[in-house]
Amino acid sequence: MNKIKLMSHLIAGYPNTELALTAARALIKGGADILEIQLPFSDPSADGPAIQTACTKVLEKGYKTADGLAFIAQVHAEFPDTPIYLMSYGSLVYTPGIENFCKRAAAAGVSGMIIPDLPFDYDEGLTQACKKNGMINIPVAAPSMSIERLSKLAHAGFPYIYAALRTGITGSDTKIDQATLDFLQKVSEGGSKVYGGFGISNGQQSQALAGSVEAIVAGSVFVRIISENQDNPAELAAKVEEKARELCRT
Repeated sequence: MNKIKLMSHLIAGYPNTELALTAARALIKGGADILEIQLPFSDPSADGPAIQTACTKVLEKGYKTADGLAFIAQVHAEFPDTPIYLMSYGSLVYTPGIENFCKRAAAAGVSGMIIPDLPFDYDEGLTQACKKNGMINIPVAAPSMSIERLSKLAHAGFPYIYAALRTGITGSDTKIDQATLDFLQKVSEGGSKVYGGFGISNGQQSQALAGSVEAIVAGSVFVRIISENQDNPAELAAKVEEKARELCRT
């Protein structure tokens, strides 16, 4: 059985630092190739209920950007060969200064940035700041984009593009149909490698996507497992690892 690359989404500090580390270790043990670590944010535009609720609970404890970067540094120190992509929103990146933020993120071990609400062609200098600090900016493509705009993004020269497989928010189940595969083809037509996510929760979806993406992205499914098993760290680790293995197999 072949393996498809998996980018797994993790919320920094959820439900606490130690259990978030437990989840990170289980994800990598289960076959995750990339960790997408989200900094908790109070007003997300793309996150579904599971991720929104988790972020709120972390923020209620007074969790700061510095805490999230410290968590990323801890994960990077333990798994230096696993790429870490930082996912956040424009406000957290723009407020301290994009150049300053990118410098801090790179120092923590981040190799790529995913900021869904900074458009690829009006990114406030994010792409250049990433390059300057040895990282990549990974813009987001959505099915709601016009054909012209999607083509512009596809041919803009980004090494990777994150393709949101449907409109709306994360977490709801996504049907992989011919329209999905056609969309992914358009995203990749300029030569960028594509990460495909939004509502990926089972091996059947992974298999349907395997030939069209560089890696699948799964997030809410892991956040739900973590939420449901936070009182039993061993069970949490076992179930996260098991789900990662399921998603990796094609």
